[in-house]
Amino acid sequence: MRYDSITEAIGNTPLVRIDPAVHGLEHIDLYAKLELFNPFGSVKDRAAWNMARPHLAAAVEHGSTVVELSSGNTAKALAVLAGMHGLRFKSVTNRMRVPEIKDLLLLLGAEIEELPGQSECLDPAATDDPLTLFHRTLSEPGGDYLHTDQYFNPHNVEAHLTGTGPEIVKDLDGRAPDWFVAGVGTAGSSTGIARALRETDPAVRVLGLVAAKSDFIPGIRTIDEVHEVGLFDPGTYDAIEAVSADEAIEGMLTLNRRCGILAGPTGGAAYQGAVRRLGALDAELTERQSAVFVVCDRVESYIGYVRERRPDLFGRPPRRNSPADLSDAEVRAAPAIGVADAQAWIATGRPLVVDLRSTFAYAALHIDGSVNIVDEVFEELLRGGLPFSRSRPVLLACPVGEKSARYAALLTRMGHPEVRSLTGGIVAWRDAGAPLVRD
Repeated sequence: MRYDSITEAIGNTPLVRIDPAVHGLEHIDLYAKLELFNPFGSVKDRAAWNMARPHLAAAVEHGSTVVELSSGNTAKALAVLAGMHGLRFKSVTNRMRVPEIKDLLLLLGAEIEELPGQSECLDPAATDDPLTLFHRTLSEPGGDYLHTDQYFNPHNVEAHLTGTGPEIVKDLDGRAPDWFVAGVGTAGSSTGIARALRETDPAVRVLGLVAAKSDFIPGIRTIDEVHEVGLFDPGTYDAIEAVSADEAIEGMLTLNRRCGILAGPTGGAAYQGAVRRLGALDAELTERQSAVFVVCDRVESYIGYVRERRPDLFGRPPRRNSPADLSDAEVRAAPAIGVADAQAWIATGRPLVVDLRSTFAYAALHIDGSVNIVDEVFEELLRGGLPFSRSRPVLLACPVGEKSARYAALLTRMGHPEVRSLTGGIVAWRDAGAPLVRD
């Protein structure tokens, strides 16, 4: 197969049937759409090319810089496309969470600018969020940037409406599957594919998968974060369910080891979510059905992510004192305190206030007197035992109070007698008009 440009190799990825002996479903044929076969390695190749292609000639003429608010596969694809056209690429994010992706972006010549942001995802309603302000600046006409704007660009959805979805129908001999299962990130692929499948059969049921609250799965938002994405429409999905990072890794291992599909944790989450939901329906079916899930990218970029959560897979001792090991009931029971009571406690009880956000967010605005320990570093500290004296009360704060609640529950389990999570986090503190300082 001969191409004149690598971009011609984007799309037309395989649809592979998963062996029933692996998934255990008796009445459902399960297929994986292998987007990891795109030339730059992920499903985002389609959206990146579809968003950038109409504007590249003008960008070359004006010497523009390609910019995207991305810390993952969209940034990787755009970095390649920009380099192919002699353009600079800048990735803007509030934190690079996967070290291998950051290193790969630098290898591809990308510039990385980390700005303080209140969440992992752009929130257009947060008018004073630095990430949101930067997004608005990029969106102004007449600038020096080619801003692909993946969170709001309809070309993101169109790439899958005209490409990925119709490919699935074609490979199923002109039929749409009964079920379509997809992780929800920018919502471009799930929205576009769902629309295309329903054009063939309006009865297609769509399951959207999000990360469990306070959990992190690369490429998938939590349920709170997806509502901040301009392309997200809850009406697209018949159901939205949460998947944990541990489930994503287990699904990934099944695809890697049993199916020969070198999927990353996002694909693992999609597989695990599909089998869990469809397994509950399988025994009730009297006719055969089909289901398709998307394998977004490859495992190699996530070795560090997996090693951190499953050191046993690499011959290392099991993790100790990890917030991922907490039950939902423990997290719900975590000791917490509201803004007004927290202010009074700080004034009288003088707790140690620990801000778990990124260094950039902390530098922008923080509670006076607080110390900044980024959540990943804090988790590492906890593996060695309690990092604080039991006699010192501790107040934990994060963007919206989810991660701090998890750590408060863990510290309580470890025996700290007086620890609290700030309910609603720094966002609630700000919204209540409580004082914040900046470095």
